[in-house]
Amino acid sequence: MGMNVTDQQTIKQDNIIQPFQIEHTSLRGRGVTIGDELDKILQAHNYPYPVAHMVAETLVLTMLLSSMLKYDGIFTLQAKGDGAMSMLVSDMTSKGDLRACATFDPERLEVSREALSALKTPEGSENHLAQYLGQGHMAFTVDQVGQRDRYQGIVALEGSSLVDCVQHYFAQSEQIRTGIKVAVGLRDGKWRGGGIMLQAMPENDGNQENVQVSNVHEDDWRRSMVLLGSCTEDELLNPDLPISDLLFRLFHEDGVRVYDPLTVQKKCRCDAQRVENVVASLPEEERHFLVKDGAIEVVCEFCSNTYRLNPDTGKAL
Repeated sequence: MGMNVTDQQTIKQDNIIQPFQIEHTSLRGRGVTIGDELDKILQAHNYPYPVAHMVAETLVLTMLLSSMLKYDGIFTLQAKGDGAMSMLVSDMTSKGDLRACATFDPERLEVSREALSALKTPEGSENHLAQYLGQGHMAFTVDQVGQRDRYQGIVALEGSSLVDCVQHYFAQSEQIRTGIKVAVGLRDGKWRGGGIMLQAMPENDGNQENVQVSNVHEDDWRRSMVLLGSCTEDELLNPDLPISDLLFRLFHEDGVRVYDPLTVQKKCRCDAQRVENVVASLPEEERHFLVKDGAIEVVCEFCSNTYRLNPDTGKAL
């Protein structure tokens, strides 16, 4: 059930995905804000700043994108490139469980950071897509519970940021007008993230070729994009500014209707049984290389939990 922003009083205001609609238009969107749950995910890895920044950006985009779909399972956002950061991956279950990680070459990353420093460019990921990820692709995947077929969309790593890639995907593949504003950063020594995604949804039977956008709808879109563009990084990352209040601040002249939010939390799906199954499937010579101090040691790339298994039985110690 939807409610006017001015009517809501008790909705949880952090670590949430907030669906909304600009009233009397076909414009719908999601606003997200994440604080301590994002900080928990990143603190488990101790990544260099630019890696942590891009992982945080990937997480915020995952929250925005997954919430536009109706699914029972796992949504995954993954970027692969030939740069210093070879992979970024984040996934979220339909229940709101989040996790993320990155793969990078420390030496190449340092070279990229030095090059950017020489140009007197800030270290955040904005406009650094080519420097850090290089050439590659971004993939969106939905794995539904109990279904073999999966939905997947792929787009080349183009533009200056991950946000540019997502917008390019919707423009080329889905033909849905999409505006996105994302911010991530440190506030009082802790990571925070926020974002807003707005889309012009077709009002016909879903056949995009038959969509006729009137001048009124065009005006709605242009005005909303100007308002979205006025949103600042400080507003998106302000822990004292609820996302619903920010939506009202931006779009109050047209009216904003919000719907039930989804709470998100850091939660990895690894466990001892899964690790045992993976190790059991490995050839003996590969298991040999995992032995450390008399035990097979496996570290989860997502949450950094360490599992120790008996090398003879393959069971968790």
